[in-house]
Amino acid sequence: MDPNSMEAAETQNINALYEAIASDPYIFDKADRIPFVNTPLHVAASTGQTRLAIEIRNLKPSLGLKLNRDALSPLHLAVLKGHSETMKGLIKLDKDLVRVKGREMLTPLHYAIETDDRVDILAEFLLACPESIEDLNARGETALHIAVKKCNVIALEVLMGGIRRIRKHRVKYIQDGRGNTILHTAVSTSMPNVNLPKRKPSSLSNMM
Repeated sequence: MDPNSMEAAETQNINALYEAIASDPYIFDKADRIPFVNTPLHVAASTGQTRLAIEIRNLKPSLGLKLNRDALSPLHLAVLKGHSETMKGLIKLDKDLVRVKGREMLTPLHYAIETDDRVDILAEFLLACPESIEDLNARGETALHIAVKKCNVIALEVLMGGIRRIRKHRVKYIQDGRGNTILHTAVSTSMPNVNLPKRKPSSLSNMM
């Protein structure tokens, strides 16, 4: 789509948003009361309407944490649809959106590792929210475990670079629900060298 046409359409949608609010000031509150619902923020994020998504999130911050019936947050949808600018816009407003857990406790960071064409956002996520590298899914897996299991070399390189930058080396030794570190997982999947030290330090706290 032509960028000018897209901007015009988004401006029109923002105007329509405020018309809806003028008609019903509780429009966001109604959506927020439903446990699992596809909110206007979900729609804006999934369609890559960055300005509209930012506008809605600014007006009603709690919608950023809301899960739809598929247990996906707006940021999850932006990741799945590949809308990088929308992802960046949302995490600038709230870095903790990176840590929202949806279906099977998967975060947007976890979803970004599933395919090679989403790894461009990994560095952005880690820079905005370094703590997200330690988040576990329902199987007790970190983002590193997922990258190794998927044999996603590019994602693994980005994650390792992020770990070195934010000094969270102990993440490499976290065991999943089956007691496997990423080294164990790498061996079982014939993954290339995951760049672990040859000998684990006696205390993980010394690595911080």
